[in-house]
Amino acid sequence: MTATYTSVVLPAVVMQAQAQSVADGLAPLLAACVVEGGEAVLDASSLVRFDSSALAVILACRRAVLAKGAQLRITGLPARAQALAKAYGLSDLFH
Repeated sequence: MTATYTSVVLPAVVMQAQAQSVADGLAPLLAACVVEGGEAVLDASSLVRFDSSALAVILACRRAVLAKGAQLRITGLPARAQALAKAYGLSDLFH
């Protein structure tokens, strides 16, 4: 099977108040669009206001994509979010 590519953009704001609704929207969208052996890309370059809840959203997206037998690649993750991921021991998951 040929690998396919799906890309979704994180919103500019992902704080605790928005995290669940963002995850509820993005994770199923990514899972529905990607096929086994494919790759989903989560573009975080527009993320400007966030807290650690944004990491939870990314993890939810990752779980949904992995459940479909595909891979998730994160692009454009801001330096501050990368630092948060490192502090929580998650930086290896976000490559």
